[in-house]
Amino acid sequence: MLERFIDFWNNISTLQRLYTVLAPLLFFWLLEYLIPLFHFDRRYKKIRHTGINLVFLGTSFVVNIVLGLATVAVSSWVTRSEIGLFHWVTLPLWAQVLLTLFVMDLFAQYIPHYLMHKVKPLWRFHVVHHSDTHVDVSTGTRHHPGEWIIRESFTILGILVMGIPVGLYFMHRSFQALFTYFNHANIQLPKWLDRTIGLVFVSPDMHKFHHHYKRPWTDMNFANSFSVWDRLFGTLVYDDTQKIRYGIDTLKDELDENVAFQLKLPFDTRIAVTQPETEENT
Repeated sequence: MLERFIDFWNNISTLQRLYTVLAPLLFFWLLEYLIPLFHFDRRYKKIRHTGINLVFLGTSFVVNIVLGLATVAVSSWVTRSEIGLFHWVTLPLWAQVLLTLFVMDLFAQYIPHYLMHKVKPLWRFHVVHHSDTHVDVSTGTRHHPGEWIIRESFTILGILVMGIPVGLYFMHRSFQALFTYFNHANIQLPKWLDRTIGLVFVSPDMHKFHHHYKRPWTDMNFANSFSVWDRLFGTLVYDDTQKIRYGIDTLKDELDENVAFQLKLPFDTRIAVTQPETEENT
């Protein structure tokens, strides 16, 4: 059974990869109608909001293709050259699968995410994602093209360290996409279920605190899939979701859907893009 699972990822077509990304996006987009966490203000128009965030995805399309091809090339090279942990230590297939999902959440998600909050030039790229004042599943597609370069660079580093083959890389990407949409979706799960999920994985409520408009919550909950990383590094927070306000206190809310303004944020030094202030009562 596991061999068939791996064989699928080794031979996955471009169309199948597209399905693994779009299917969860559509599923959670529809689920938001049924069990919304927040009923947003009148400025929020779900279809328009989705369309604008997909524009950001479109601006990253070429970057993603180029980076994806480069990452696949690196993954193929480490396999041929037998570089990385999987080639130096004999591990069963199931262990390689679990380690790929777990460790790549550190390399491809937690580490670059943490650095984008701590290094000012990187924050200017990442602030585009945080400036969304109505976080829903489409927010998971809202990234500046420059942010993809940062994230994929660390993905390549993880592949080099672990020696991850192409099939497991494709599996990792689809797994991360699933959790990205799950975490950002404007859905309300029973609190006991959300907290139970959060013992191992990143739950929807958990990630929402990261999108609060002020620190310290903005600088917490960096992982995308496994909450273990935030627990291990002391960056985990869990509180009352009704205290959350989305956006960034250093940018005007009404600019969140101005695509041209958002795309020039990292490069226009006339625009002050500072870290959020610290809130005393969180």
